[in-house]
Amino acid sequence: MMKTVPVQDSIGSVLCHDMTRIVPGEFKGPAFRKGHIIKQEDIPVLLEIGKEHVYILTLEEGQLHENDAARRIANAAAGPGITLSAISEGRINMKAAPGLLSINVEALERINSIDEVVLATMHNGIQITEPRDVAGTRVVPLVIDESKIIEVEKICRESGPIVSVKPFKHLNVALITTGSEVYTGRIQDKFGPVIRKKFNALNSEVISQTLVSDDPEMTRAAIMKCIDDGAQMVVLTGGMSVDPDDQTPASIRSTGAEVVTYGTPSFPGVMFMLAYLNGVPIIGLPGCVMYYRASIFDLIVPRIVAGERPTRKEIAALGHGGFCAGCETCRYPLCSFGK
Repeated sequence: MMKTVPVQDSIGSVLCHDMTRIVPGEFKGPAFRKGHIIKQEDIPVLLEIGKEHVYILTLEEGQLHENDAARRIANAAAGPGITLSAISEGRINMKAAPGLLSINVEALERINSIDEVVLATMHNGIQITEPRDVAGTRVVPLVIDESKIIEVEKICRESGPIVSVKPFKHLNVALITTGSEVYTGRIQDKFGPVIRKKFNALNSEVISQTLVSDDPEMTRAAIMKCIDDGAQMVVLTGGMSVDPDDQTPASIRSTGAEVVTYGTPSFPGVMFMLAYLNGVPIIGLPGCVMYYRASIFDLIVPRIVAGERPTRKEIAALGHGGFCAGCETCRYPLCSFGK
């Protein structure tokens, strides 16, 4: 299958795999790529990177070169919103378009249980705001039995895409700002601009903002009017804590909406509420969303904009990973928060 040839005798031979060159602190990458025809002037370079022999490969029936195997895995696993990189040193990366990253974790584990097959991804549910690499695949040996790749392809056919992106829908969002101090003009609303910026990043738009007092009936009427006017999501800020004059949760309940949760195992973001009225999500946001770059908003709202409907069980599962480490420089979503 493979013949070893001394470098000095390899002129005219075709390399069957990439050869890596490492210069500490300066460079790491292929000195020669698969398919390169060795020339006389290549001999000193090959010796310099420690290659005294090259390998001439002859594949037998039922075997695949690492590059061909990686291409087949990537093509089988990639779904909508994913593009593939060129192959380098036997590896192909998957790049995601903006949207919500979706990973079929169960199928991913089945694939990685196949000996000599590797497929690694970023966490499921990450918000992608600009194109970026989110996964990579390759096989361990230079040559692999084709039967293993056929098994990967079978899993992908049965399970659907392993790595895909759910695009953010363009939703018309109605914002209701509660609190007599804002309603009467004693203080200026600073929550609205934050919410507008967050929804703009999700391809959605805040189409209206209504100021209401602490009167529950006034808030209830505002919610109903927003839905009657065609809002596809209603977001309320203020009045979400347990103080006696914080009536936003009661106002949401009084609409008859189905409450998924009031309270989440997330710091920051405990006093979060999610409900649905006639299919329209109604969200009560705690004040922490205004101050923290990453909060319960970033764990739940992008999922809803991408067309998902979080369940109470899924929200309860946020307790594992729901504690923000409070890093001096926030790197969310490239951190453990919400994972």
